[in-house]
Amino acid sequence: MNSMRVAQVSEPGGPFEIVERELPEPGPGHVRIAVEASGVCHSDAGMVHNAFPNLSFPLVAGHEVAGRIDALGEGVRYWAVGDRVEVGWFGGHCGHCPPCREGDFIVCRNLQVPGWAYDGGYATHMVAPVNALARIPEGLTAVEAAPLGCAGVTTYNAFRKSAARPGDLVAVIGIGGLGHLAVQYAAKSGLETVAVARGEDKRALAMELGAHHYIDSAATDTAKALQELGGARVVLATASNSQAMAAGVDGLLPGGELVLVGIDSEPVPITPAQLILPSRTVVGHPSGTSRDVEHAMNFSALAGIRPMTETMPLEGINEAFARMMSGAARFRMVVIP
Repeated sequence: MNSMRVAQVSEPGGPFEIVERELPEPGPGHVRIAVEASGVCHSDAGMVHNAFPNLSFPLVAGHEVAGRIDALGEGVRYWAVGDRVEVGWFGGHCGHCPPCREGDFIVCRNLQVPGWAYDGGYATHMVAPVNALARIPEGLTAVEAAPLGCAGVTTYNAFRKSAARPGDLVAVIGIGGLGHLAVQYAAKSGLETVAVARGEDKRALAMELGAHHYIDSAATDTAKALQELGGARVVLATASNSQAMAAGVDGLLPGGELVLVGIDSEPVPITPAQLILPSRTVVGHPSGTSRDVEHAMNFSALAGIRPMTETMPLEGINEAFARMMSGAARFRMVVIP
């Protein structure tokens, strides 16, 4: 087979179109991947709508990609045709900028994100650099693994790199594409987990995911409820709403952390006094490197953590994208070429 299918957007904000392209050969230090599953992430909307700098169209998005290596470029070692691999938001680093030289690859100044720096995974095949590859453990299917390349590693790392330790009280604001994974990671890590969402109808799901407590933010003051539980060491804000994020800060213990992973264009309304007097911090948390993705997948396989997914064929990408954008998906859309 010398051709492949991709779902491309020809102009900013346009629909996805399925087209055939010549099957690319991987260059030095790259591999070609036969895509088995590709998650549909809200960040892809920023690419489709030309919200990131230096994008070019036609554009092939998709940065939660699970598949198998089917061709190796020159000089590739330690990887073989047939290896199961994941490529997430972290699609490669330059190795030369100051953050890279300090080993902080996820904030590489030239970070390569699939769909932004090169064609992503809404396709039957894609080419990626070897430093973007994470090995998928046998305990995960491709559909289960795909969302862990962005949503999974982001929430897993957010707690792993926070001040929270087993037994601490933590809260997750928002039970959606990120939050439903965050609750599982927190609970399985031995943290006393509070799920915060709007509506009593989400309580049963929160408890099913492993939460020990549930706060209906539509009926209860979030900060007051957290303080009644003893105060949170960490509040992870996954909801894309700045007001909801800010509601957690006064629920923190002295020295506690508000960790932001949800994105909203509006400022987060927090006063200096809320932070200074109780010595609280607000932290923005990025995704994770390919090695972090491996850690997240291995822990997920070990602890029985799985994303809740809906699948569609590649030809259904417009419907999958619309369900993701509307919030109707429960909770991660995954396309299967």
